[in-house]
Amino acid sequence: MFRIIKYAAALPGLLLLASGLPAQENLTLSAALEKALDNNYGIIISKSQEEIASINNNWGTAGRYPRVGFDATSSNNFDALNNSSSNNLFGGIGLNWTLFDGYRVQVTKSRLNTLETLAKGRSAVVVENTIQDVIQGYYNVLLQEEQLEVLQRVMRLSGDRYRYEVMRRELGSALSYDVLQAKNVYLEDSSAYLNQQVVLRNAIRNLNFVLGEEPNQRWNFTDSFQADTSSYKLSDLLDKMLSNNQTLQNQYANLMLQKDQVRLQESDLYPSLRLSAGVDNSWSRTQNEGLDPVTRESISPFANLTLSYDIYTGGTRKRAVEVARVNEEITQTETDEIKHSLINVLYNEYDRYDVRTNLLQVAEENLEAAELNLEIAQEKFRNGTINSFNYRDIQLIYINAALQRLRSIYNLIDSRTNLTRLTGGFIGQM
Repeated sequence: MFRIIKYAAALPGLLLLASGLPAQENLTLSAALEKALDNNYGIIISKSQEEIASINNNWGTAGRYPRVGFDATSSNNFDALNNSSSNNLFGGIGLNWTLFDGYRVQVTKSRLNTLETLAKGRSAVVVENTIQDVIQGYYNVLLQEEQLEVLQRVMRLSGDRYRYEVMRRELGSALSYDVLQAKNVYLEDSSAYLNQQVVLRNAIRNLNFVLGEEPNQRWNFTDSFQADTSSYKLSDLLDKMLSNNQTLQNQYANLMLQKDQVRLQESDLYPSLRLSAGVDNSWSRTQNEGLDPVTRESISPFANLTLSYDIYTGGTRKRAVEVARVNEEITQTETDEIKHSLINVLYNEYDRYDVRTNLLQVAEENLEAAELNLEIAQEKFRNGTINSFNYRDIQLIYINAALQRLRSIYNLIDSRTNLTRLTGGFIGQM
């Protein structure tokens, strides 16, 4: 008779044993963020890309310094008709240095600086995404835990009702119909409880992925599931966003790259001056039949300046400058669009935050009334004042009120997280 109740009560423990999960560790939100910043795959990759940009950002890559090279050649010949041989050895060390190339070196170094800044900015965006994912993932786990507790309470109430109806039938004061109805309700609530366990485990696995941990790692989530309801001032948020939003900062870096590209194309309009210097050394040995070998050696230092300028190139240089300027205008328009879009997003998120703050207050009051109504309904059902259908309706009202309050808390946390992200608060707090 009570096998279903016993099975449902024992199933969570059986699933836990069968999963072979490791022991739980305490995990606060701050500890989760530290783990993610150390282990997250995206952050590791972005840091490596940032390191590459830093390595490339030097004057040598920009072309400021000369190039020094060494050449050596050996040639050996034998004349079979005259029975003579010759050996020649040539060697030289040379320096090639571009002294002036239309400020190309300075512009290239400026681009390398901007590319390094952009790499850091992209890395910061990855960090922001990771922080947001950790916060949302952590509180999503807390949300699922709280919902599990609500469903467990309702399942216990349904189990008590089922046992009560069974006892009444044994005493002859209840019909089999009442028992079957109570049993169906209990099974329905048990199914919801068991499904919620799966949802909770999935939420933990998703969080573990962001943290770079094994999927079966278990945690004891110690932070409380509460939302900060403090208010914001829209003008302050707007100023912070325009100053600190990382996406906007990265777009400014892209705009600087386009400005440098214009200067880079303009450098082709100038002449170039190059210096080549070095020392050539040659040595030869000739051996003719019947004669002593003859050797010769020479050392020839040199230094040359070369001034070059393309007088006419079919207008390619001018067109390249014009195209670069158009691309700069496009990037400026994209920057204005991103700024406008972010302002719209900020306004929407600000309004959503205010609405969700009020919705949380309504949900709190609604749950308080639903809990009181449920307590009264329990007594009335025992006294026979209300029937089982009325009692179930009141249970459903309580479930909806409890779950709505939990979702309201999570939604408010989500809005606050989005506002912090928009205003660059994540990076500023690090």
